[in-house]
Order: sequence, then C-alpha cells, then structure tokens
Amino acid sequence: MQIQLNGEPHQLDHDPTLARLVEALGLGGRRVAIELNEEIVPRSQHAQTALAEGDRVEIVHAIGGG
Repeated sequence: MQIQLNGEPHQLDHDPTLARLVEALGLGGRRVAIELNEEIVPRSQHAQTALAEGDRVEIVHAIGGG
C-alpha cells in the first residue's frame, strides 16, 4: 500500500496503523503531532487509526534546543 508521508510517496506493509508507522520511522516515544488527510489525530487514537491506500500523513516532531 502506498501513502503520502510528509509530501513524499511511502510504501507500507499490510494492516498499517498510525502507531505502527511512528514506530517504523523510529519516532516511538517522541512527542509527535500527526495529521491524517488534513485532520489532527490525537495520540490516544494512533493505535486504532488504520491507514488506507492514498492517505496523506504529515508527521511533525518536537526538537529540543536552546
């Protein structure tokens, strides 16, 4: 299955969820904001939110600094 991830094509395995995508990208445990098809998805719903062919996902993560 193919989605758009931060504006770029991205191939996914079967039965993907937002939580699995975050883990696969190495962002597990980080503070991330996810927009799916132009709607923010609360962190509490990442594990239950399935992805479908052609979905548009934007992921932004906080970077600390001084």
